[in-house]
Amino acid sequence: MKPDELEKIPFNRPLRLYESERLLREVAVSGSQAGGGPFGKLCEEFLSRYYGSPTLLTSSATAALEMCALLLNVQPGDEVILPSFTFVSTATSFRLRGATLRFADVDASGNILPSEISRLLSEKTKAVVVVHYGGTSADMKAIEKTLSGHTCSLVEDAAQAIGARFQGRLLGTFGHLSCLSFHETKNIGCGEGGALLLNDRSLLARAKILRDKGTNREQLLEGLVDKYSWVDLGSSWTLSEFNAAYLLPQLHAINQIQARREQIWRLYWAGLNDELERLGARILRPTPSQQSNFHLFGIVFAREEQQKSLLRFLREVGISATFHYQPLHSSPFAQVEHIPPMETLPGVDCLATRLVRLPLFYDMTDAECARTTDAVKTWICSLENANHTSSLNDTP
Repeated sequence: MKPDELEKIPFNRPLRLYESERLLREVAVSGSQAGGGPFGKLCEEFLSRYYGSPTLLTSSATAALEMCALLLNVQPGDEVILPSFTFVSTATSFRLRGATLRFADVDASGNILPSEISRLLSEKTKAVVVVHYGGTSADMKAIEKTLSGHTCSLVEDAAQAIGARFQGRLLGTFGHLSCLSFHETKNIGCGEGGALLLNDRSLLARAKILRDKGTNREQLLEGLVDKYSWVDLGSSWTLSEFNAAYLLPQLHAINQIQARREQIWRLYWAGLNDELERLGARILRPTPSQQSNFHLFGIVFAREEQQKSLLRFLREVGISATFHYQPLHSSPFAQVEHIPPMETLPGVDCLATRLVRLPLFYDMTDAECARTTDAVKTWICSLENANHTSSLNDTP
């Protein structure tokens, strides 16, 4: 069968469980479809038990990050340290409050370097945002040590890291505040959705107000006030019952979901590691301190042209692979706004120009994984043959 006759393999296929469809029908005929209904509460109860901290569902991880900026009272003149290799929401959530962004470099796995935090810390630092890239993390013990004695807050952008751990401890439990994503591309998703973990429990009451448009409506529902009023800043950041109903069965199946993703990751690893090493490339993989949730399978090449070549080849054979974040520190917005630094961050620039992510999703079949693996091997073989031919032609 020719490549154009094969069914295309998508980069991601949103997770769908039969139980979710049944619950969606239940919501459709119920009298509770907005946020804060019974399914939303069940999701929050599950996450609060799982993480051991109060957890609020939000309409997205972006919403949760914007709540973090408000809860920490970020103001113009405050500085926020974050990696340049991250999604734009990590930056805009704090920039919207007037913060000066201090972009940090990342390690070979895409996680912020503790030494970079030390370099950028100042009296103006209001928060350090650690982004757990691809379901792994930075050295959280080193970061905690670095921040010891400083008054700034630690925020975890754990959008990709549900269920992942560092030295046995769940990512999301280190910071004062932490955020999860339930976007359809994540391990567990409901289209659009997120959660805010409040490890600093003193912020919980205000977080509920911010999430509900800055009103104390929840106090009315709990019978604590006769009327609800506008009492603070906020926005419409609740998650609808439809999204929560779709999400709940996935939360209950989290161990099953993570186990299948790990199986797919290990199939890729077994089939590609030796060939890629021979090519001078490397696979992003967890260290002994990191217990990954296997959110992605990433290959980092030695040269930029190899990244472009593989992406082009896979596209031609009907397999959707992709790169990832483009550096925020050198983005058009950062340059217009004169957001420091303007210098190169080598770790960020390397991943931005040399990383390829292969398809990985829960219901990916072994056959789809094998076809993708074989395609990458075919590309490697063609590259080696071309290099060999070139060497022969160069021989006197």
